[in-house]
Amino acid sequence: MPWVVREAVRDINRAVGRRWHAIDPLLPDPSALPAGCGEPLVVNGENGRIAGLGVCVHQHVPPQSLNQTWGAADRFTLVPRLPGQDIAVAAGQLLVQWRDHLAGIGAARGPDTSASVVWPSLDIGGVGALLRHGLQPLTVIAARTRPNGPPPAPRRAYGVTIREAGPADEEQILDLELRLIRYDMHFGGPVWRQATARLVREEIHGSLERGALDHGVSWTWLAERNGRAVGLLVAQPPQDAGWIAGMTSRSPAAYLQTMFVEGQERGTGIGAALVRNLHARLDGMGVAVTLLHHSQVNPLSAPFWYRMGYRPLWTSWEARPASALR
Repeated sequence: MPWVVREAVRDINRAVGRRWHAIDPLLPDPSALPAGCGEPLVVNGENGRIAGLGVCVHQHVPPQSLNQTWGAADRFTLVPRLPGQDIAVAAGQLLVQWRDHLAGIGAARGPDTSASVVWPSLDIGGVGALLRHGLQPLTVIAARTRPNGPPPAPRRAYGVTIREAGPADEEQILDLELRLIRYDMHFGGPVWRQATARLVREEIHGSLERGALDHGVSWTWLAERNGRAVGLLVAQPPQDAGWIAGMTSRSPAAYLQTMFVEGQERGTGIGAALVRNLHARLDGMGVAVTLLHHSQVNPLSAPFWYRMGYRPLWTSWEARPASALR
C-alpha cells in the first residue's frame, strides 16, 4: 500500500466511523483495510484530498469446502471507505476503478465468479451507484437486539413439540438442511455442488457430536408434529459466532444459522415458535445481539424476520459472474 494512502487510512476510517454511527448505531467501527489482490483504489476529490478508498479482495473457495455451496468459487469483494457526507459521486468513481481492475484479472472472467460489496443497509447514499454498475441486493445481515426487561416465556405452536436435537437426529436434520438449500437456490444465493450433501452431513455430524460432549447442550432444535420433524433451527452461541461478531458494535453476538419449516406447515406458527425458543435462551444468557443472513428477494424472509424483531444491518450487493459488473 503506498505510504500516502497508508497515512490517510486512519483519518478516513475515523470519518467513515462517524458517518456509519450517525446512520446506524449498530454498525461497528471500520476495520483496517485488508490486503487486496492489487493496489488500493483511490478516488481524489475536487480539493485534491482523498474522497474514497477501496481494496479488492479475491477469495478462491475450494471444492472440498462447504463454503463453496454458499456462492461462487471465485469471489471478488470490494471493501470501500467513503468518508464524505455526499458519497454518490465517489462511490461511482470507485466502482468504475474496481470494474477496470477486475477486467485485468483472468480469474474474474470465468462463469463461477462473483463481484460483491457489503454495504450498510441504512446508508442510501451509494445505492444509485451500486445499481448503475449492475450490482443487485442479494443477501441481508439482519440484527435483533436483546429487549429490556425479563424475557417472556416462548409461545408454542399448536400440536407441535420443540426439542433439542442429538446425534440420533442426523438424518432428519440432513433432510431439512438440504431442502432449505434447494429452496434458497431459487433466489440466487446457494450453488448446488457435487460435494454439497456430503459436506452438509459432515458439518451436522460434527455439530451434534460437539453438543453431546458439551454437557448435552445443543444449539439445534427440531419441531415435530406427531413424531415427524417439520421444522429446524440451528444457532451459534457467542463462543462460536466470532466470525461474524465484528459486523456489529454490540457484544456479545450470537448467530442464527438455519431456520426451515416444511412448506405445508408454513403459517402455522412453527417458525415463530422455534425462533422465540432460541430468543428465550439467548436473552436469558444476556446476549446483546443476534445476527442472521436472509435472502433479500425471498418474499417470505423479510416479513417473517422483521416480525421476529430483526431489521437490516448490512446488504450484500452482488454481480454474477464478476464480468457482469458494469
